[in-house]
Amino acid sequence: MPQVLAYACDDATTRFHKTTIDLREPGPGEIYFDVKYAGICHSDIHTARGEWGPVAYPLVPGHEFVGVVARVGEGATRFAVGDRVGVGCMVGSCGQCEMCGAGYEQWCTGTPGTLWTYRADADGNPTTGGYSQGFTVSEDFACRIPDQIPFDAAAPLLCAGITMYSPLRRYGAGPGTRVAIVGMGGLGHVGVKLAAAMGAEVSVISHGRSKEADARRFGACAFHATSEDGTVEALRGSFDLIICTVSANNLDYEGLMGTLRPYGVFVDVGLPEEPVRLPLRAFVNGAKSFAGSQIGGIRQTQEMLDFCAAHGVAPQVEIIGGEDITGAYDRVVDSKVRYRYVIDTATF
Repeated sequence: MPQVLAYACDDATTRFHKTTIDLREPGPGEIYFDVKYAGICHSDIHTARGEWGPVAYPLVPGHEFVGVVARVGEGATRFAVGDRVGVGCMVGSCGQCEMCGAGYEQWCTGTPGTLWTYRADADGNPTTGGYSQGFTVSEDFACRIPDQIPFDAAAPLLCAGITMYSPLRRYGAGPGTRVAIVGMGGLGHVGVKLAAAMGAEVSVISHGRSKEADARRFGACAFHATSEDGTVEALRGSFDLIICTVSANNLDYEGLMGTLRPYGVFVDVGLPEEPVRLPLRAFVNGAKSFAGSQIGGIRQTQEMLDFCAAHGVAPQVEIIGGEDITGAYDRVVDSKVRYRYVIDTATF
């Protein structure tokens, strides 16, 4: 049984400390890989701080991480020792239901349902995530990391990348479409890069202008600051698709819906903590749609990775060590990271 170093927190204060965890040897159809890099997602913070419900502590978070295959279980054929692989938000599903059959394992309706990376296993036992030096997983829930993607920058693609790629693909971002990304943090900056690589005309809508130069460097054609009077009003009827990455509860949904063209779509991936009020008249006028999106299935996640490799898309990351995780959580909440923290597990 592999025993590896990891970083865990013991309560909602999220003060991380080094620990040792035991992992199972890879069984039939499984692989074990040495984790090299793990991204810090805001969802890790919400979960670890108990903001999304009860937590089984001690908790080792991390649901966007990459590494190198070290051992292969019996019957596993998709990967070999030495392959670069990554794991995202889920590690299992029933594999038999309609959703799984269609490649939407994230919506599994069978038993036990979708198994998330560090929530609980089929028996309700807490599991560990990617803030560790090793991981054992079914080969069906690992993705191949193309050599063209820098290894450290690849980790956030397993969550942030697929979170943005999935709605961009679903709603037809491409040449001739005008896409707005609301918020340019860990999710938003990847969305700008992906939409631009797809050939869309990309705009960023942000509170202030501190990230304007970066947005244009990432591929945005325009940048709009809502802190400036008249900004939203001037954008009326501008966009075919808006993807909102902001989790604030006081967002101007009515104003933003007004910036859509008729039949346009507003997609939320930010998931505010509190319920929000939506102005239905803003949808009816122009036959507009409001949608939500989460991640994608394993097949689409691999498609996203291959797309990023082919188009030179990679997140902008700041590499940190294990002892930096506690402070990094506060800096993410304060929007002080440009644009995704990635933990180098060699520092454990």
